[in-house]
Amino acid sequence: MLVVAFNGSPRKNGNTAMLIREVFKELEKEGIKTELIQLAENPVRGCTACGKCFTMRNKRCAIESDMLNSCIEKMLAADGIILGSPVYFSTMTPELKALIDRAGMVARANNDMFKRKIGIAVVAERRAGSVLTFDTINNFFLISQMIIPGSSYWNMGVGMAPGEVKKDKEGMATMRTLGVNMAWLIKRVKE
Repeated sequence: MLVVAFNGSPRKNGNTAMLIREVFKELEKEGIKTELIQLAENPVRGCTACGKCFTMRNKRCAIESDMLNSCIEKMLAADGIILGSPVYFSTMTPELKALIDRAGMVARANNDMFKRKIGIAVVAERRAGSVLTFDTINNFFLISQMIIPGSSYWNMGVGMAPGEVKKDKEGMATMRTLGVNMAWLIKRVKE
């Protein structure tokens, strides 16, 4: 069993990565392998609306100049997908939005290829915009016919400077519960 996470933050070890790693701890306790992909290392560009994914139908985007096709391969190989982002001007980062737009179109062009995978959103915020970001990520999962486990609160942690999110006790507890619930659900789906 494998869960792959995509960190949409430009900060490789910032608050978003810390929240994702808190989820990972619970998954790993249950024997689930985890992998964290940093989108900032090779940013994904936006969709060009070329429509080639609907004519090629090969589970790939026609744009080959960035890491998107590698991300799609990792998503296809995983049982669970985590999409994480800090809040920038009330929503997710453009890197994560580009991943959602392009991977989502390729998935739809290929018979909803992420169908029945487990998906969770993880959001780091300072003050506002977390619910919009959380909802937008979940809308990608829902239109992709994926399954979303819940937690004890919305999947967000509060902090601005790197490391501040660890002081958000409720946010960190929410991530741990989320990891437990994701592990449980993955195991049930695999039965």
